[in-house]
Amino acid sequence: MAVAPLGALIDAGYDIALVVSRADARRGRGTALTPSPVKAEALDRGVPVTDTIDDVVEVGAELGVVVAYGRIIRPPVLDRVPMVNLHFSLLPRWRGAAPVERAILAGDERTGVCLMAVEEGLDTGAVYRRVELEIGPDETADELRVRLVEAGTHLLIEGLQAGLVDPDPQMGDATYAEKIQPQELELDWSQPAEMLHRVIRVGGAWTTFRGRRLKIWRATVASAAPASDASASAPAPGELDGLRVGTGDGVVELAEVQPEGRGRQAATAWRNGAQPHPGDRLGS
Repeated sequence: MAVAPLGALIDAGYDIALVVSRADARRGRGTALTPSPVKAEALDRGVPVTDTIDDVVEVGAELGVVVAYGRIIRPPVLDRVPMVNLHFSLLPRWRGAAPVERAILAGDERTGVCLMAVEEGLDTGAVYRRVELEIGPDETADELRVRLVEAGTHLLIEGLQAGLVDPDPQMGDATYAEKIQPQELELDWSQPAEMLHRVIRVGGAWTTFRGRRLKIWRATVASAAPASDASASAPAPGELDGLRVGTGDGVVELAEVQPEGRGRQAATAWRNGAQPHPGDRLGS
């Protein structure tokens, strides 16, 4: 469960018998184990926590609420505790692990949240309620996810208060949102600017500059020629022209980057420090 829905359920007066969250894990370079944000929130509010889903069958819960759990819940548990799930897509489009990222990569203009019944299958359950949201043309996956969590929290509380009756089966062709693989985030500058912009919006996109990794956190799709010189030709794929980078079709203008071993910074600050030479390129 995410922090916002957990807090909203408690604030709405629901009795939370148990929270299931991932086991404590190390973060950064330290050796200390750190609880997930959900576990920390639950403990702060006096709710017991476990990292074992089978424990829910022993607490007498009437309903389980699943948010971004990331694992299949097996029939022995579902037979004892019926569950609903907040899924961040308009099912049956983008079932699976990375619906927000896949919607952005596909160029979807709309997405949403479904309050659905949990089955053993991957996001196959009937839908009780849904809400649609537009995806902003420059919106990142992190920004979109924040809006989806907020919308989903309201959807969940409204659904529980109204009563969960007569869900609708999913209609249409299913698509699957596979987990994003690291190689998908490497920027191939021979691709069109719009496609590269989508990869950057997903988060963690990277390229190389002078043999070192450079992450690109924010960028925009720019005109082929700078406004100061409309007759100038677009840079070649990967070629730097100030903050403008040539692509296979169009130009991307850098806004926020992260050089290897350093923090995120405005692209102008990086350019001033790196001082790219004419003809310098990003990528291999």
